[in-house]
Amino acid sequence: MKGFRERMRETSERRESILILALDLKGERLLERSLSLLEEVSQSLCAVKLNRHLLLPLGLKGVKQIVEKARRLGIQTIMDCKLNDIGSTNLAIAESLFKAGFDALTVSPYVGWKEGLEPVFKLAKSLGRGVLSLVYMSHPGAKETFEEAFIQGKPAYQVFAGWAARWEADGLIVGATRPEKIREIHHLVEGKLPIYSPGVGFQGGSLEAAIENGANYIIVGRSILQTERPAEAAENFRRESWRLLRLRES
Repeated sequence: MKGFRERMRETSERRESILILALDLKGERLLERSLSLLEEVSQSLCAVKLNRHLLLPLGLKGVKQIVEKARRLGIQTIMDCKLNDIGSTNLAIAESLFKAGFDALTVSPYVGWKEGLEPVFKLAKSLGRGVLSLVYMSHPGAKETFEEAFIQGKPAYQVFAGWAARWEADGLIVGATRPEKIREIHHLVEGKLPIYSPGVGFQGGSLEAAIENGANYIIVGRSILQTERPAEAAENFRRESWRLLRLRES
C-alpha cells in the first residue's frame, strides 16, 4: 500500500505541480462554488487543502463530496484541522476525517505524543494516510509561540521539527512568510521531510524565497480564490513554482 508521501510525490511529478489550493471559501452556495472552482483550477494542482471554513457550514457529508470530486480529478486532499486535543478525542476526529476520504490531516505538536498524537499517527500509518505537523505558522503572531516560547531550552519550532522527524511525520508546515526558518528547519531535519509552505501572496510570503530556501510544496488560497481568473492565476503559480523547484534541484 502506497503511503501519502509517495502519492503526493507521484501526483506532483505527473502534473509538474507543487501547488496546493487552500479552498477557504466563505459566503453563500459554498458546496456548489467549491466544486465548480476546484474543477476549474484542478489541472494546476497536486492537492487541495480544506479547513473549518467549509467543514463547519457543510459538515462531513458536504465536505465528503469535495473530497470525492478531488479524487476523480486526480489530486490529493488534506484536512487542515490542526489536531490538538487528548488522544481519544484526536483519534475520534481522525477516524471521521479519514472515513470521509481525506488523504492527510494536520496536527499541532503542542499536545505531545503519549496520549496526544500517538494514536493519530498509528491510525494514519495503518490506513496509508498522512500526517503533517505544524512547525512554524505563517501569521505574525506565530512568533510569540513558535519562536519566543521555549521547550527543553530551545525555541519551540526547533523542538517541533525534531519531534516531527522522530514521529515520522509525512511533512512539516512552515510559513512562507518565514523563509529563513524554512532554510533552518530544512537543515534541522536534514532534508528528510517535505516542507509545506502556506502564506504566499496575501500574507506576504514570497514564492521564490520559500522555494529557494527549501519548501517542497506551496499552499495558496486568496491569491487564487479572489481573482477574476482563478484558473489563470493557479496556472501561473504552478508554472513558476515548478520552474523554481527545478532550478533549485539542478
